[in-house]
Amino acid sequence: MYRYDEFDHEFVTARVAQFRDQVGRRVSGELTEDQFKPLRLMNGVYLQLHAYMLRVAVPYGTLNSEQMRMLAHVARKYDRGYGHFTTRQNIQYNWPKLSEIPDALAELASVEMHAIQTSGNCIRNVTADHFAGAAEDEVADPRPYAEILRQWSSLHPEFVFLPRKFKVAVTGAERDRAAIQVHDIGLHLKKDAEGRLGFAVYIGGGQGRTPMVAKKIRDFLPEEDLLSYSEAILRVYNLNGRRDNKYKARIKILVHETGADEIARQVEEEWERIRHGALKLPQGEVERIREYFAAPATLTALPPSPALAIERARDPEFNAWVERNTHPHRVPGHVSVTISLKPIGGTPGDATAEQMDVVADLAKRLAFDEIRVSHEQNLILPHVAKSDLKAIYDELLVAGLATANAGLVTDIIACPGLDYCALANARSIPVAQRISQRFGDMARQRDIGDLKIKISGCINACGHHHVGHIGILGVEKKGEEFYQISLGGSGDENSSIGEIIGRGFSTEEIVDAIETVVDTYIAKRESHDETFLAAYRRLGQAPFKEALYGTA
Repeated sequence: MYRYDEFDHEFVTARVAQFRDQVGRRVSGELTEDQFKPLRLMNGVYLQLHAYMLRVAVPYGTLNSEQMRMLAHVARKYDRGYGHFTTRQNIQYNWPKLSEIPDALAELASVEMHAIQTSGNCIRNVTADHFAGAAEDEVADPRPYAEILRQWSSLHPEFVFLPRKFKVAVTGAERDRAAIQVHDIGLHLKKDAEGRLGFAVYIGGGQGRTPMVAKKIRDFLPEEDLLSYSEAILRVYNLNGRRDNKYKARIKILVHETGADEIARQVEEEWERIRHGALKLPQGEVERIREYFAAPATLTALPPSPALAIERARDPEFNAWVERNTHPHRVPGHVSVTISLKPIGGTPGDATAEQMDVVADLAKRLAFDEIRVSHEQNLILPHVAKSDLKAIYDELLVAGLATANAGLVTDIIACPGLDYCALANARSIPVAQRISQRFGDMARQRDIGDLKIKISGCINACGHHHVGHIGILGVEKKGEEFYQISLGGSGDENSSIGEIIGRGFSTEEIVDAIETVVDTYIAKRESHDETFLAAYRRLGQAPFKEALYGTA
């Protein structure tokens, strides 16, 4: 993991002191809410329906046990005993008192955490593949580059007040687990024919009111040019992005209205002007940052574990958990483990302080002191010896964290919705809970297979509904909550925006409607191995529309 240097410590400490002063002036009335708003947003503080909300950064989703314990401590001391892990690999606290937020930030700073640029019209937390540094199919670990981008973008003087928020994601494997094609900049780390590292560059992806899949503007950008090319993109956007209409201010609109080829031309022109200057990455600096992310020295190949096979044969529930919640590791004898934050009937992404402490303890004792947050609102232990899986499972089971549903129909992404958010039109959490309960039977889930349901409480799409295999959007109609279904979305290397299937469904109807969609898939699939997404792409809307509305 990256460790703060002297500059980082001074920078974060000074920012906490500055924000403490700003909060004091807001509490005293010296600052109005309108004056305070841009200041709090740059420090991750939102004003939601019932209280302020604090969003804490987890850069590229990586943290250690000490940091996780601090997140648990903040949940206990400054909130109501839990936190909400988000699709941006961050954590949100929904009930802090404004006057106490500077104290919480000071405690977070003691373990090298902060909330800087987790909101506002700036470059947000850079996200990455949650299996980075561990995945069997990885070309190279993307986190060193995410860290380089974090350092470059933190309080960048040109880009702290962009036309709109700006999000960057990096992946280092052919299989995209970071959803790079629905980000403002998506970077796919790869090697060229000579074996040199570089990036395929995508721009203009995003969800929200106008969902779009990003356009590839460069197939291979040399590693050393990462910052200069990123700066060129941001300069073109900052100069030309709409500032008169926030609904048309994202770079995706600029790319769409100007044309990807013309934007690419402008980026290349600006890049040629600056590429050989101060932003050229020295190889020594890349290696220095990469060293922070070196695999633990004791992470070495292990022989097969006979005990694991015995335990799997003895315990069907443990066996199901191993099948669904473990993932191939590049080092023999190890796996990565998904800790599901989606218990049947639970709130997706929520973890109690006690559960965070359990995860921290397991990471420290049995997982090389590393934890990841996934954009799918789960936690990951990236490096686990297969021989330790039963011990980890047993402790997770006691803590209510052993749900064997990674990637299944109950592994639902959902935003906080109208239960918390001032922007929402409808509730997301109760719908997610009811769908989870409807499909709670594990045998049924396994029969359905891989299926991603994603729910947003408004068009801002914080629940990523546009790229759900089944997406659900909450809308308000004449004072009532309705839910619109879209089908066929995907956030992987074959990204697609889901197609709206028809009229919305009421709160009472939506779970039955989702079950109808799933049952139609089961009836129409060519084989048990054909996934929902594959079947939808083969069949199109017609059979699902007919099942839902009685007409194709």
